[in-house]
Amino acid sequence: MEMLNLELPATNRFATGYLAGAPEIQRFFHYQYQNVADYEERVLELEKRTFLREELASCIEKYLDRFPTSKTVLESLQKLRQPNSVVVIGGQQAGILTGPLYSIHKIISIIVFARQKEAELGIPVVPIFWIAGEDHDYQEVNHIYVENEGKVQKVVYPEKVLEKKMVSDIKIDKQLCIAWVEEIVELLGETDHTKGLLSFLKEAVNQSETFVDFFAHIVMELYKDYGLLVIDSGYSGLRCLEKEILFSQIKQAVSITNHVKEVQAELEEAGFPHSIDLSNQAANIFYYDDRYKERILLEYQEETKEFIGKNGAVTFTMEELLQTASEFPWKLSNNVVTRPITQEWLFPTLAFIAGPGEIAYWAELKKAFESYSMKMPPIVPRLNITLVDRSVETDFLELGLSLETVLTKGTDKQQEQYLSSVKDPELDQLFKHAKEQLLNSYHLIKERIDRGLSPLLEKNQENLLKQIEFMEGKVDLALQEKHQVILTKFSRVNNKLRPLGSPQERILNAVYYMNQYGIPFLADLAALSYTFDGKHKVIKI
Repeated sequence: MEMLNLELPATNRFATGYLAGAPEIQRFFHYQYQNVADYEERVLELEKRTFLREELASCIEKYLDRFPTSKTVLESLQKLRQPNSVVVIGGQQAGILTGPLYSIHKIISIIVFARQKEAELGIPVVPIFWIAGEDHDYQEVNHIYVENEGKVQKVVYPEKVLEKKMVSDIKIDKQLCIAWVEEIVELLGETDHTKGLLSFLKEAVNQSETFVDFFAHIVMELYKDYGLLVIDSGYSGLRCLEKEILFSQIKQAVSITNHVKEVQAELEEAGFPHSIDLSNQAANIFYYDDRYKERILLEYQEETKEFIGKNGAVTFTMEELLQTASEFPWKLSNNVVTRPITQEWLFPTLAFIAGPGEIAYWAELKKAFESYSMKMPPIVPRLNITLVDRSVETDFLELGLSLETVLTKGTDKQQEQYLSSVKDPELDQLFKHAKEQLLNSYHLIKERIDRGLSPLLEKNQENLLKQIEFMEGKVDLALQEKHQVILTKFSRVNNKLRPLGSPQERILNAVYYMNQYGIPFLADLAALSYTFDGKHKVIKI
């Protein structure tokens, strides 16, 4: 494999400024991720804090017991128990079949950055992937995109989930899931690796009870030899370790929201939009109600001193909610504001690996962290990767396309230019002239006929125009068929590098590459040497 580093713009203005180390953005963070000395400073900060290392390691060990493991996984668990160890952590929702490629890129980023920092600092650095299983947006995780008959199409897992359940609680119908996986693999097409991939995915389904299990099984099989640890934020065993931070977040619900609002006002003054949608009454905690079978976001009512769920579905006094946190902590879960605080309270975090959107919303949390006498960890932008098949590279080179242009804008404009270059311009003018003549003639006719016939005339005119446009479409279709070989190359390049007008990593799924190049291919990507310099990594396969 060959790697290229390209200068491509970030997906949002805030992330672009962050990558450049712009002072007006850097002031919203405690560390500069590009500064080597900041990691040494971070280690010193972590040494002053106390962590439940043994309890945390045992919790993760118990959680991982059901998934593929290795000697290096056991070594990572032992590292986590050591008093001088730190972690590199990042998280994502548990998309089916691992979801969009950026989830894989984040895992690779965590593994690689941990490996690099362990070598630089000379202390144990453990890679940890935090599965956001407490999220309840099922529509975000229940589908993938695959290429079918020259088009990239969304294929939805058919099982319906109507309640706002945490993804951790969504069970998999194994028979239905295996049938769906078989459908996906069939769409991918037969290769030398298809049989092994199908067997692997069926085994993962059979060993899984929930969506999160399915995700974790695949990830651990792929990356267990790198010592990766995974933990589900919705795991009840982990929630039991969070009691102390839950107590604090309940007691400080008002101040946490106020701190976030203060930073949002500063960001707005600096010309940046909010990333976190937060009401003035936000308590930043969800309650899972067995009666409604869904997570309910709580708000704090200052007048009544109560925590109230949507439409008054549930109501708690401060004491009642604290008692729930003490006796049934698994019934409470964090939102986007409190999850990072909980994560950093639990883990001795050397660095947090973030996507562009996460960088923006972490900025809004600075004062909330400071209220806990904690600093935010260095926020390290995850690796942005595009995988380029050699056949696709051949196509865009033959078409005379620039790789940078394709990655940022796709091929639609160039395809239109090509079609224009092979069209008969006189034929286009003839069709245009025919429609103009028809409209002019019917206008003259309308002036000379009885007014009562006008509706019929207009309908007749509309039908004739449709006939001309029908013929015009047929001519265009014949032209496309004549040049189908070239147009197919345009589509192939677009579908692989800029599918549906989005970056590859936001649309395409890992299973295509496992089917094409084998199951170990994605794991092998983590063995490559990367620089966390904000540049786009193009890997030619």
